[in-house]
Amino acid sequence: MTTLAHPPALTTLSEDEVMFRDAVRDFAESEVAPRVPRMESAGEIDSDLISMLFEVGVMGIEIPEHLGGLGSSLFTTTLVVEEISRVDPSVAVLVDVQNTLMNNALLSWGTPEQQGRYLPRLAAGTVGAYALSEAGSGSDAFALALRAVSDGDDWVLNGRKLWITNGGEAGLYIVFGTVQPELRHKGITAFLVERDMPGFAVGKKEDKLGIRASSTTELILDDVRVPAENVLGDVGMGYKVAIETLNEGRIGIGAQMVGLAQGAFDHTLRYVQEREQFGHPVAEFQAVQFQLAQMAMEIEAARLMVYNAARLKDQGARFLREAAMGKLFASRMAQRVSSRCIDLHGGYGFTREYPVEKLYRDAKIGTIYEGTDNMQLQTIAKDLLRE
Repeated sequence: MTTLAHPPALTTLSEDEVMFRDAVRDFAESEVAPRVPRMESAGEIDSDLISMLFEVGVMGIEIPEHLGGLGSSLFTTTLVVEEISRVDPSVAVLVDVQNTLMNNALLSWGTPEQQGRYLPRLAAGTVGAYALSEAGSGSDAFALALRAVSDGDDWVLNGRKLWITNGGEAGLYIVFGTVQPELRHKGITAFLVERDMPGFAVGKKEDKLGIRASSTTELILDDVRVPAENVLGDVGMGYKVAIETLNEGRIGIGAQMVGLAQGAFDHTLRYVQEREQFGHPVAEFQAVQFQLAQMAMEIEAARLMVYNAARLKDQGARFLREAAMGKLFASRMAQRVSSRCIDLHGGYGFTREYPVEKLYRDAKIGTIYEGTDNMQLQTIAKDLLRE
């Protein structure tokens, strides 16, 4: 009888993955954690910390080595986002958008000339942003009002974008607009827009409930002239660029929520072993133990779903349904877990002296950005019915 080798468990990491994960964890604890209160109060990520993120390589994880990146995988990106989110989801989402949306879109849809021009910059020091949403097009992502009109060898862009993550720090943007509104999704086109192009401006910065250090801004385009060679993908193919990129982005958001929940849980596990009531650490009470067990189980379930989606993508397998499921489950789980962690901290958990309060606020965005819960459910259902 032939003995078949058993495939590794989803949570079994290679030696390189373990080393990189541990290095990122050390970086997050030593460099990110001390800055969190100040960045949360200021509502911005320290510029020197952004420079350090580039130096340690986490801003160009999937960019090929010959273009300045690590030449690694989406699964590595997932580990990085998870580890940073344990300390600060605001910093994690900057890294996440850079890798799963900006870099991924260029790797998937960019011409060799576009990749050679922009990917080395994105690996070395240029923050990227993904500009799809508008005031009238949130979940209906294709009801775009931003217009792109052909003029000689250029396209002239006019309109506004809202709720753009990394908008304040970015030097390069993928901007989606329509060349023919009557064509609906078939008129949508993606453009590579540089921050210093005349007529381009960063507008209002949102004052948010959570992930406050992460910039979320308005973008204003007033007769911005973009050369034809800056069209990402073909004209009229922007809807496909957007949808396929967001599929991978959902895995990153799932990783962010897993890391956030793990961070809140870690703080709580320490607290309940130190906090005494009725002469005993509260961790000795069965009711508390049951809540700890429930949270640990939910976090692990979400982690397995997110890891599975990332592994499928890296293997070239279909991952649409798994990505939507992982993002949806992890986002809801993070809200439940972070709320329960506040409960276990008691009155202390309701104060800003303890980090679980911030993580609870940060968790809310998970069920909104890169596709609301309803949009994930719709994606899952359509995929089920397609079989």
